Amino acid sequence: MGAGGPDEDLVVRPGRVVPAHELEERFSPSGGPGGQHANRAHTRVELRLDLTTTTAFPEHERARLVDKFGPVVSVVVDDERSQVRNRGIARERLAGRLRAALVPPRRRVATRPTKGSQTRRLDAKKQRGQTKSQRRRPSLPDD
Repeated sequence: MGAGGPDEDLVVRPGRVVPAHELEERFSPSGGPGGQHANRAHTRVELRLDLTTTTAFPEHERARLVDKFGPVVSVVVDDERSQVRNRGIARERLAGRLRAALVPPRRRVATRPTKGSQTRRLDAKKQRGQTKSQRRRPSLPDD
């Protein structure tokens, strides 16, 4: 897998490719220790994709992505000293986030509570009731 240049499409999964012109890359100094290299070299990469205007996904997938990320999904990478390596990492992370968000959530299968869980729940309620009843002031005996 290549580092992914600015004119290279982003493959999310087979059949889902984000055209290169829809990706927005920004570069800035990464900061932190490193002396003049860190202060002068623009190695920090921010990769953004506007989900409201992309043509890479059908409407139902785009709606799922917007629900998950909002109108714009972005990743910021400043792990390496090289802009090229950071760009490749950013592209991989963005593709991974999109790929993970496109997996439909599993449906919950309704099950009945087990006999043991019902017993444990009722025992806990009884114990809690006893604890609270012991906190009450003792009643005065009637004369």
